[in-house]
Amino acid sequence: MEVIMPPSSDISQPEQATSVSPIGALAIETHSLSKHFRQRKAVDNLTISIPAGTIAGFVGPNGAGKTTTIRLLLGLLRPSAGSATILGQPLTDLRNYLPRVGALVEAPAFYPSLSGQANLEVLARLGGHPRSRVGQLLEVVDLSDRAKDPVRKYSQGMKQRLGVAMALLPDPDLLILDEPANGLDPLGIIQMRDLLRRLREQGKTIFLSSHLLGELEQVTDWLVMLNQGKALFSGPAREFLDRRGELVVKAEEATQLDLVARIAAEAGYTVTPENGSLRIACPLDWASELNRRAREAGATGITTQAREASLEESFLALLKGEH
Repeated sequence: MEVIMPPSSDISQPEQATSVSPIGALAIETHSLSKHFRQRKAVDNLTISIPAGTIAGFVGPNGAGKTTTIRLLLGLLRPSAGSATILGQPLTDLRNYLPRVGALVEAPAFYPSLSGQANLEVLARLGGHPRSRVGQLLEVVDLSDRAKDPVRKYSQGMKQRLGVAMALLPDPDLLILDEPANGLDPLGIIQMRDLLRRLREQGKTIFLSSHLLGELEQVTDWLVMLNQGKALFSGPAREFLDRRGELVVKAEEATQLDLVARIAAEAGYTVTPENGSLRIACPLDWASELNRRAREAGATGITTQAREASLEESFLALLKGEH
């Protein structure tokens, strides 16, 4: 585990924390950011943006370059090319932005014989943070009642939440988490989800890498999708999902369905017949245009139902080059 936790001289109460970034500000922005390891391009010409105050999901298959990107943003690796700004500061100016960033990379590691509270107190002392911050954070991550227990008695979910508390010690504006739900049971996942939402309400920006796409779908406002080091998508989560839904069309007569199928195919969309209906893979907001074209062509007895694709379905379709 690596916890990025620089000293901070101004520690505010977590329940009173608010975003210091103006509306429309970007917490993270990269331009053609690249990292090469000999002949392998781990991150390749990456250009993304993350608005302040959002939970941004960072998605990609194993080996896509997610962890390398996170290490670049935290100054743990030097880029081969390109640039980035973190909280308005250039990537090269670590001293100015790292004090406002907290991060948890890979699995948390602790002194197992020490209590959760003692582990945090050690790090607070090393980072120059007030001891009072420890109690506040144990409450934030819902570990106050187990604060005195040795960490070896903690469940995996409790350890992950304690790791998040470590990353929050400097009261950062930006929190970067690499697979925080790894190894958690369903209850632990729910608790982590609730914690992330509370942190967003406090004005934090959260950049969250995870392979649990169903979980990401429930908490993210923004999505960055990566494959082979390249960005496939960077934008609002709702926009991505709406683009990759499907319309289910039914009609009174088969000839009307044939007409609708032709209209959709001419527009460049994939049409799949299914049990006397049609499934059209297209943006959900195309429904009004489809209905207009169908009416003009004489197909007046059709009904159209929108079906949202899940994040997992949409991402797999994107990887396959569909839509």
